[in-house]
Amino acid sequence: MTATATETAPVAEVPTFDVTLRIRRFTPETHGAEPYWQEFTLQAHGTDRVLDALHKAKWEVDGSLSFRRSCAHGICGSDAMRINGRNRLACKTLLKDLNPDKPITIEPIKGLPVVKDLIVDMEPFYASYREIMPFLVSEGRTPTKERLQSPEERERFDDTTKCILCAACTSSCPVFWTDGQYFGPAAIVNAHRFIFDSRDDAAPQRLEILNDREGVWRCRTVFNCTEACPRGIEVTKAIQEVKRAMITRSY
Repeated sequence: MTATATETAPVAEVPTFDVTLRIRRFTPETHGAEPYWQEFTLQAHGTDRVLDALHKAKWEVDGSLSFRRSCAHGICGSDAMRINGRNRLACKTLLKDLNPDKPITIEPIKGLPVVKDLIVDMEPFYASYREIMPFLVSEGRTPTKERLQSPEERERFDDTTKCILCAACTSSCPVFWTDGQYFGPAAIVNAHRFIFDSRDDAAPQRLEILNDREGVWRCRTVFNCTEACPRGIEVTKAIQEVKRAMITRSY
């Protein structure tokens, strides 16, 4: 008779470490009209994200700390903020990747009015988005079933369908910082998504909208937007394709 012993492998403990968040706060109801910095020193785990640390600071230290978040999985786009000087999603940024030996600086995204702490007024951003007609326009081609499209036709605009409207790209753009009237990368990316959709008939109208002095020609090809996009969209490339379509009227 042979006995078999099953040994359970020991589960490694998740490492813990102390981390300091240096947060730019704005609470006009208690501290006046000037922003100020506040530091929170917390114990974190190796698997924690910046969003987890913000939750801990709010729930265990100061309940007045304010920020947006929803799905916590990089889909809703609501928790974009400047982390160590770069636009990122708090829910996708691991603390251990930020060198937690030094204070981690967290600020609201730039170029939009700050409402409170890390919350900004997104209405100017959404206004630009609405202006480019972000919906399918099909005139005189009502199908009997679904609107068919080849894989090649879909591939033409597939990259720009990934946008989650987090505003990380637009608020990383130096042109948008200095001129809030500029449509911004996100609006142009979403226009691209429909301009190159073979099922859509409103490309000429969208190109006319973006031919405005605050449209695509304000882009200076800095590539900040491409670097900031948490979905990996080639934002600058999409803007250049819209410029080319405007000149050649080929889309």
